[in-house]
Amino acid sequence: MAKKSSIRSPESAAPRRIAVVGAGIAGVACARTLVQAGHDVTVFEKSTVPGGRMATRESEFGGFDHGTQYFTVRDARFEKALATATKLVRPWSANTVRILDELGRVVASALPPKEAHWVATPGMNALVKEWAQPLAAAGRLVLETEVVRIEPDKLHAEQWQLQTEGAGSRVHSGFDAVVLAIPSAQAQALLLSSQQGKPLLAQLSDVSVAPCWTLMLAFPKALQPTMAHLGPHWNAARSTHHRIAWLARESSKPGRSPIERWTVQASPEWSERHLEDDGERVKAKLLKAFTEVTGIRAEPPHAVVHRWRHAQTMQPLGKSHIWDAKSRIGVCGDWCLGHRVEDGFVSGLEMALALA
Repeated sequence: MAKKSSIRSPESAAPRRIAVVGAGIAGVACARTLVQAGHDVTVFEKSTVPGGRMATRESEFGGFDHGTQYFTVRDARFEKALATATKLVRPWSANTVRILDELGRVVASALPPKEAHWVATPGMNALVKEWAQPLAAAGRLVLETEVVRIEPDKLHAEQWQLQTEGAGSRVHSGFDAVVLAIPSAQAQALLLSSQQGKPLLAQLSDVSVAPCWTLMLAFPKALQPTMAHLGPHWNAARSTHHRIAWLARESSKPGRSPIERWTVQASPEWSERHLEDDGERVKAKLLKAFTEVTGIRAEPPHAVVHRWRHAQTMQPLGKSHIWDAKSRIGVCGDWCLGHRVEDGFVSGLEMALALA
């Protein structure tokens, strides 16, 4: 019987060790798909939990979806994936969305949405956490660990090793491929500092992603559904106010605490101009704008802000991912296609399919 060759083509279907940097929906979708194809995958995430901008900030008054507010479903593959988490996904009646002017007056009342608006329960991060659970259970999800450099493996030059900082601070080696499922600016910075992936850098240069300041407010004396006396009757709104682009009553979402809570997201332009401002100054300005738009003048006992440096895609890549077969490094994320949750899922899925 002929002895099998130990030499493996890099493009073969043989199992490979793959590092995925980033545990947002793109990274987790990519990792899950690769694992299902038989590959050995490790996911590195600098935050304490997976989810990326599908994030939930907990407080004594209830949670705030301070990143992604909801998602829609257009791709059949995303719909099929959601069928595995039906207990976590519920429709949100957001047909009260209105367009508001600078003074909070209704300019146009939106018709019922053309497509259903969905949220994860009890918070938006629940969906990605559920999908990442098998990776965590297998010890393949490394949290609180930031990848700071990609370099050739010291023992096997044809493989990669990752230098990391944080809770898992050490060198992780022996990877046949690396996928960066992180914001485009962070991917660029990591590739530049690592002096790797020049073909990828050239394609990333045109991507533009805007920041977003987010304000979270709680009014514990008001409970749903008996809060009609506090503020407007609508639950979510797009705004033309020069500071605010979006407002949502968190307590109107299914599976949430009934305490009156609002998430207020500043416009990309205003967030860019005030990106490095002091948080307290930003909070005061956004709270004033919130009062102008909603008419709610009560002082909220809970008011905090969060700065997303990479939030809304202004200029996407224009394709679902980039895979450089020569360097064996790929990039993916919602910014490849747009800014929707589904864009992130599709990007991660198709990145994995290109590898698997």
